[in-house]
Amino acid sequence: MFYLIGLGLCDEKDITVRGLEAVKRCERVYLEAYTSILMVQKEQLEAFYGRPLIVADRDMVEMESDAILESAEKVDVALLVVGDPFGATTHSDILIRARSKGIATEVVHNASIMNAIGACGLQLYNFGQAVSLVFFTESWRPDSFYDRVAENRNLGMHTLLLLDIKVKEQSEENLARGRKIYEPPRYMSIPIAISQLIEVEEKRKEGILSPETTLVISMSRVGGGPQQRIVAGTLSQLGKQDPSIFGQPLHSLIIVGTRLHPLEVDFAESFAIDGTWRRVARDVYKVLDE
Repeated sequence: MFYLIGLGLCDEKDITVRGLEAVKRCERVYLEAYTSILMVQKEQLEAFYGRPLIVADRDMVEMESDAILESAEKVDVALLVVGDPFGATTHSDILIRARSKGIATEVVHNASIMNAIGACGLQLYNFGQAVSLVFFTESWRPDSFYDRVAENRNLGMHTLLLLDIKVKEQSEENLARGRKIYEPPRYMSIPIAISQLIEVEEKRKEGILSPETTLVISMSRVGGGPQQRIVAGTLSQLGKQDPSIFGQPLHSLIIVGTRLHPLEVDFAESFAIDGTWRRVARDVYKVLDE
């Protein structure tokens, strides 16, 4: 059996009972370590699960999945995934590969950022397409995400931006030379995300994003109890804050849709920088107090 097991968002205790029982049955347990991160180290997971974990990086999961699936038709093997197993297309791909080999599979679900974003007060059914925002480089500054934001915006829907993480990445030079030398991990911050959004708006000039009148909500360490941070305000306001206000990574950013409901305004107001949140909701988004 090949198990694909979600670990949730925070620490070793977020695994479900069903997931933990499966882990304890497995002969080999892999920990996927590049699409997201937990708030604890691998050793803490191993101590709680009572099993050694094999770290599976991008190359192993995407290029060497046969090694993970080896003998899974005879013994139990698990791949542990931060959040929910279907939070990344990579995990769907390895399931397809397992099934093509005639290996029985089982998925154990868990909480992910896709449902935990409700902690900010915005209703899940008011969200449109989720969008990934990647780090810009000097030669690569993609703006295709803007079209998805625009589609959501035109429907009045909120947009969840999943901010880029770089784990075990190679520089262009080392990649070209075939050198297995990796850059330190990097996690996109809220100020960087906002600067990239404003840059693309200035380039496209379609009026989808306005620094002074577009409401946004930043979220970090969602599900992490006292480590969780939520900050609400305009793009301009959040862009001017000291980065420390947003907490530790991982970060997400929500662009608030125009079909904003009064209850959403009330709930998220507790995270607002100041009264600008309610003023813009009233004057720009035309949300009236109930």
